[in-house]
Amino acid sequence: MERCGNRLSLISNHLSHVPKHSWFKSDGWGFRDTKFDVNSQGQVFLQGSRYEYSGKVLPHFAKWIEEQGMDFGSRAKTQEVIPVDPPINNENFLREVQKLPIHVSQDSQERAFHSHGHTLQEMFIVKFSKFARCVDVVVYPTSESEVEKIMNLANEHNVLLVPYGGGTNVTHALQLDEKEIRMICSVDMSKMNHVRMVNLTSMTAVVEAGIAGKDMEQELARYGVCCGHEPDSVEFSTLGGWISTRASGMKKNVYGNIEDIIISVRIVTPIGTWEKPCSAPRQSTGPDANNFFIGHEGLFGIITQAIIKVKTLPEVKAYDSIIFPSFEIGAKFMHECGIKQIRPASIRLVDNKQFKFALALKPAEHSQFKTLVDSVKKYYVTTIKKYDPETMCACTLVFEGSAAQVALQQKQVLSISKKYNGMRAGEENGKRGYFLTFTIAYIRDFGMEYYLYAESFEAAIPWDCLDKFLYQVPKAIEQACTDKGIRKKPFISSRITQLYDTGCCIYIYFGFFAKDLADPVKTYTEIEDLAREEIMKCGGSLSHHHGVGKLRKGYMNKALGEPALSMLRGLQNAIDPKRIMANSNLF
Repeated sequence: MERCGNRLSLISNHLSHVPKHSWFKSDGWGFRDTKFDVNSQGQVFLQGSRYEYSGKVLPHFAKWIEEQGMDFGSRAKTQEVIPVDPPINNENFLREVQKLPIHVSQDSQERAFHSHGHTLQEMFIVKFSKFARCVDVVVYPTSESEVEKIMNLANEHNVLLVPYGGGTNVTHALQLDEKEIRMICSVDMSKMNHVRMVNLTSMTAVVEAGIAGKDMEQELARYGVCCGHEPDSVEFSTLGGWISTRASGMKKNVYGNIEDIIISVRIVTPIGTWEKPCSAPRQSTGPDANNFFIGHEGLFGIITQAIIKVKTLPEVKAYDSIIFPSFEIGAKFMHECGIKQIRPASIRLVDNKQFKFALALKPAEHSQFKTLVDSVKKYYVTTIKKYDPETMCACTLVFEGSAAQVALQQKQVLSISKKYNGMRAGEENGKRGYFLTFTIAYIRDFGMEYYLYAESFEAAIPWDCLDKFLYQVPKAIEQACTDKGIRKKPFISSRITQLYDTGCCIYIYFGFFAKDLADPVKTYTEIEDLAREEIMKCGGSLSHHHGVGKLRKGYMNKALGEPALSMLRGLQNAIDPKRIMANSNLF
């Protein structure tokens, strides 16, 4: 602990490093001990003990997903080890980097692990194929000075560097050029995982870039504060990754998007290390140079730490849910909450298909009384309230703040919902819906083994374009599936996840079963590209928070315009003339 005048600073440096691949799956998303599977009775269950549904049988899920087209009698055999070509070595670089007091690895599976993110296309390769190009070596710096030495060696020996955080990107950000003949080095930041300082007077913290979101929140909580940035990948994604992709979290209404949280970025570039000299809350000193690096996707250097805003831990955290007669009506409710700035920490509306999906994932009830209560609720909703089970949808809510703030927000939200014939559905459904988010990627990986090719993509949309978006985009996807010979009806679903004064963020969930297609991944990619074009025609953004990577960089001229891209290229030429930051994201 340090005291500087009237400023109290708390120094924390005790987090230990556990190699990511010791607990993270090598063949898909998430923890090694967590996986959906089918038991001998043909019921789906979730292995492990980490989540609410872990260890529980989901008696309705198998029937529901079979109705969508899955055939449990037809399971693809996945490979146990990803085939990897021998590394391309720069002996001078290797010799020098091995002199540093850091872990250096050329293990083939470790190289493969650091050469992909988690798009559908990459997961298909992990399970069934081979990457055209993998990184040649993986290094694990423990300090900024080591990152600087690695950068200098790469500059000297013309070796390419790829920063690696949590590896959770869904934009092909880690995909490598198969024609690249120079050595490629993955710089894994996971050992730089400390909260360096917490200032309880200015409510800021200095945090290293390699820390995972969940670990950071546990550490900050020791001092009674939190960051509050909670993307779906919060268990695995890192502060550096959030900054690099211009990320957003589920509770941005209270805590802000990442650009609202960051005060200053510290980054090691090929021409030197930079940090904004002044950390005052606002400055009028020309363009904010932070914004060159918030969203740079690894093009300009390696982020080592950041000064972030923190908030006092909320006194109250409450979950709730509301059901509406239809998604269209629920969207009107969301619009009013958005423009009136009545926004709980998290407010998300799912359409009827996702509503049924969530119900299908409900675990078995061992209480006859609980089963009876659920039956009474269903009777009341469908018979007394006359909601149509084929159109009704659900809004899940998380409230955080003081007891008075939470009570006021709940009152305001429920008051607006009544105008749209909304009915309160309770805390349990709200909590289930919120935490269901953390299991979606596991389901995607499970489905792929039964020839389900599914993914989600997101966009921001102005309020006045929302109706057009909700009609045109699913229609375009369905038509594309028909045109490409997909016989079974595709799963197409929508979810509104974040609210703004002028619009919202919306997800499209899309999947199809296609055992008989010659190249289902190519087909999926073509349909997603078509959907992205339709989204932009409807007034939507290229991305709200996933970023660009290589998956979407072909659209950047439309998204930014050539003058802006020329400025970014000029900055890249000034910072990295040798192009040692290898990822080629954005443009």
